Amino acid sequence: MSFSQLRPTQLCFSRLTQPATRLSWRSTAIGRRYMSQGIGRDFMTGEAVASPDIESSRLTITKTTSPKELPPSKSLLFGRTFSDHMLRIPWAEATGWGAPSIVPFSDINLSPGATVLHYAQSLFEGMKAYRHEDGTVTMFRPDMNMKRMNSSAQRLALPTFNGAALIDCMKELISLDRNWIPKEPGHSLYIRPTLIGTNGTLGVAPPNEALLFVITSPAGPYYPQGFKPVPLHGTTEYIRAAPGGTGAYKLSANYAPGVVAQKSAAKQGYAQNLWLHGPEHWLTEVGTMNLFVVIKDRDGVTELITPPLDGMILPGVTRDSVLTLARNHASGAKRLQGLPDAIKISERPINMAEIILSSKEGRLVELFGTGTAAVVTPVERIGYNGGDVMIPTGKDGMGPVSKPLWTELVGIQTGAIKSDWNYVVAK
Repeated sequence: MSFSQLRPTQLCFSRLTQPATRLSWRSTAIGRRYMSQGIGRDFMTGEAVASPDIESSRLTITKTTSPKELPPSKSLLFGRTFSDHMLRIPWAEATGWGAPSIVPFSDINLSPGATVLHYAQSLFEGMKAYRHEDGTVTMFRPDMNMKRMNSSAQRLALPTFNGAALIDCMKELISLDRNWIPKEPGHSLYIRPTLIGTNGTLGVAPPNEALLFVITSPAGPYYPQGFKPVPLHGTTEYIRAAPGGTGAYKLSANYAPGVVAQKSAAKQGYAQNLWLHGPEHWLTEVGTMNLFVVIKDRDGVTELITPPLDGMILPGVTRDSVLTLARNHASGAKRLQGLPDAIKISERPINMAEIILSSKEGRLVELFGTGTAAVVTPVERIGYNGGDVMIPTGKDGMGPVSKPLWTELVGIQTGAIKSDWNYVVAK
């Protein structure tokens, strides 16, 4: 069989070069047979017909009669406290997306045979809403989360949806529970949209019933006492993702296998895993965050490096934001105070050999992770092959590149800096 005969999954190969090489491949037609879940079949004729999409105009709201007491902001633990309401939108293969409803936060009834329980047909997103000083409430780049959520849905043969309509529904949910957004600086409302297969039938197949729901949780600052650089364990005995797998999608099944690896790292005195791939030990991600490395070349030019989106790396919203801010600075579109005037931004592979060499030559500037929860997490050392590779950090825990990027990004999220990345929920 030739490559041209392979269906439905076609593989496109490209080799990445300079200054390191790694075979990079991604599926260009994953599950093409099931990617159009918005299409149903007429029961009488068998002809394809468009199924209803999410319509925010059909949204109904049922307010709780027993509102909960808000906990003190200083006592908040991530993901432990939930607001009064949730958003629910059912889907069925025969009828498409049902009417969205905001209802009191409550349990979800599932059949013991539900496909989400047996075959991990589940995906989610992580987003935040922020309260600005003038009382305005915004979400940060929600369109990016909707794009990624639909991509994840396609990968699991779950139904796709109108992302703008879901944002409108979430806007109503956040507006209703806006008092759950803490007023203290550095706080936010964490938003967790989730999509699961719910039909109660065993058998590996696309689900014919699904549920999209959104819950929210007040969140405090990730580093309440200031930035604390973390130590990483260069993990080679476990892998987070592999070429052709699901590393580029925010699937629930990607997270549970990492718990054992994290426990192993903790036993050795490290806070998180640095996921290394292949015999060359390519750097991929930090725990559940994207990864950035800053080095200087032998001419003294600063290079900001992050692994490319090669099918193993999750396309993080914070990752994209950091790259955009850095590129705008480099091009002169918007200079950021504190960043080097000359900076090179690279999406390229980097392995431990390059990290060690740049460290020995004094060219390693910093290493940090990025994600929705922490925004930026600086790294102080990497445990690797029985020793530690030390990473430079500043007096406040951050490095010379991550600090101005973090300052700009947080300024945008909190409204101190005006940006079209902010989606206004309520004024």
